[in-house]
Amino acid sequence: MARLRVEVVYALPMAQEVAAVEVEEGASARDALETSGLLARHPEIDLRRNRLAIFGREIRPDARLQDGDRVEILRPLVMGPKEARRLRARRRRR
Repeated sequence: MARLRVEVVYALPMAQEVAAVEVEEGASARDALETSGLLARHPEIDLRRNRLAIFGREIRPDARLQDGDRVEILRPLVMGPKEARRLRARRRRR
């Protein structure tokens, strides 16, 4: 069976951790995440809360991968975009 080369990426506020892994053809995003070791290094990652994406397009953990995919672990937003705009507008008025 062929091997796929993929990247798994977890972006933190001040840094980004990238793990290049090889998985079997037919592997899922969850398989790549487990192979990467990021779950062990970052216990705050919870796939019930953190969503996954491939090149910015949201996917399910069981999505099948293709060679060269970049699996991204998305963190929950600290503040919604509407609230952020309101906060910026208030600061500008001052």
